[in-house]
Amino acid sequence: MVEWTDSERAIITSIFSNLDYEEIGRKSLCRCLIVYPWTQRYFGGFGNLYNAETILCNPLIAAHGTKILHGLDRALKNMDDIKNTYAELSLLHSDKLHVDPDNFRLLADCLTVVIAAKMGPAFTVDTQVAWQKFLSVVVSALGRQYH
Repeated sequence: MVEWTDSERAIITSIFSNLDYEEIGRKSLCRCLIVYPWTQRYFGGFGNLYNAETILCNPLIAAHGTKILHGLDRALKNMDDIKNTYAELSLLHSDKLHVDPDNFRLLADCLTVVIAAKMGPAFTVDTQVAWQKFLSVVVSALGRQYH
């Protein structure tokens, strides 16, 4: 079990309280699909993903990015039991969707870049430490079924 300090909890809660889920979710998933084009293989049913412009304008990608952010909201609400909170989602991604678990880390990195850019100077070292810890727990929980 992960131990969270009061400061870490406050930082993570603060980040989420200021998130525009639609904007940050879309930008993060789009960045992942553009920067790491091999991740596109899991989105074959989302239409034309042939270049950055089509990815950025794709409403299905935007909607899925928002869905991902709402999924992270579940981790926020269950910070003391993220592993069990994501048990079914881990199973879905491993057994049914066959997603490479490294893609969770790539998306987490893209999400960090987007949030850091949005927050600007408010994305301090302490903020990054808490955020990276949170995302590493989420990524581990999502990849749990693969082990």
